[in-house]
Amino acid sequence: MSNVVEKFIRYAKIDTQSDPDSTTVPTTPGQWDLLRLLEQEVKQLGLEVSLDEHGYLMAKLPANTDRSITKLGLLAHVDTSPDFAGKDVEPIITRYQGGDLVLQADENIVMAVADFPNLSAYVGQDIIHTDGKTLLGADNKAGVAEIMTVIEHLVKHPEIEHGDILFAFTPDEEVGRGADYFDVKRFGADVAYTIDGGPVGELEYENFNAAEAVLSVQGRNVHPGTAKDKLINAITLAMEWADALPKDEVPEKTDGYDGFYLLMHFEGTVEQATLKYIIRDHDSEKFSEKKQFLMDLTEDFNREYGDRFELKLRDQYQNMKEQIEPVMYMIDYAHRAMLDCGVEPIVKAIRGGTDGARLSFMGLPCPNIFSGGENYHGRYEFIPVAGMEKAVEVILRLIQIYREQAEK
Repeated sequence: MSNVVEKFIRYAKIDTQSDPDSTTVPTTPGQWDLLRLLEQEVKQLGLEVSLDEHGYLMAKLPANTDRSITKLGLLAHVDTSPDFAGKDVEPIITRYQGGDLVLQADENIVMAVADFPNLSAYVGQDIIHTDGKTLLGADNKAGVAEIMTVIEHLVKHPEIEHGDILFAFTPDEEVGRGADYFDVKRFGADVAYTIDGGPVGELEYENFNAAEAVLSVQGRNVHPGTAKDKLINAITLAMEWADALPKDEVPEKTDGYDGFYLLMHFEGTVEQATLKYIIRDHDSEKFSEKKQFLMDLTEDFNREYGDRFELKLRDQYQNMKEQIEPVMYMIDYAHRAMLDCGVEPIVKAIRGGTDGARLSFMGLPCPNIFSGGENYHGRYEFIPVAGMEKAVEVILRLIQIYREQAEK
């Protein structure tokens, strides 16, 4: 078992799901378990490490040269998505032979090629998955394992010349709070990369503009036997409001640069109903139009039904593109590192976001590099062993490219 795989499996077994409804920082105690384990592992490498009260672990591998080299940061988040079960994860390594992959025979949990044609790209490879009862957590524990493997390799091979390498592991990225307390100055990097992408080759410096929308609807409950002209059903009103949204602007009908509205949660009674949406668009103007549409729609419904609708909008992150364009050499270097390692770069816009999106607006340009996984946030998540190993190779080559540029 390779070093990066061994690390990943150890980390994956720790329950680190974040919780959007929690008010603690981090939002769940399990994240502390992994952060403290990582703290000890970094100390065992002989490096100074800090783990603050908000769950931000930061460390530095000092430069071993007098050359003036860009201070390079590497980041990954320890939490896993709250969208699917993340407790009692048991990673399974399978030499994939093609066809549908049975995850759990007794419960007929099958990863079908018809549903996941990307699986066919890994015939003959070792892939890591679960029994389908939990997610795997490659998002982003694969990134954590890859960074730790890179740092360990450089510690064991001091003959490899490099500048300061700053690395950090953060909490609560999956609930949009991963950069809330990140101290860019304390971190000390000039530029950084999140190792938080998908399949091998992904290189991303564009992402969605993102917001959360919460609609509250106030009804009026009356006994149904005497409800005529009195009862106002909040559930019915909420459904009518939801039905007024564009039918084709949803994730299942969009791709590329298309934006969307996604209903994430619905709960209600006759008296009170709540809908929680996320809003996404790469284009800032279209993003603003989407938010304005919801505000106008709510205003229209209040006029019709008597101020029973309350909409709360909260911006979550912005498209990092405008912050990366002035330092496009970061993308050029990552592109070159991949080619040098035999990887065809896939430069694409993220249909999501990373901590790097927010950090880029906090003064730390931070594009995203692949970690190697597929089908994140659900029971069908998997990652090829070769993908993690290739991520390690690419990061090591990227570090060397920064050193080579300092020689010119």
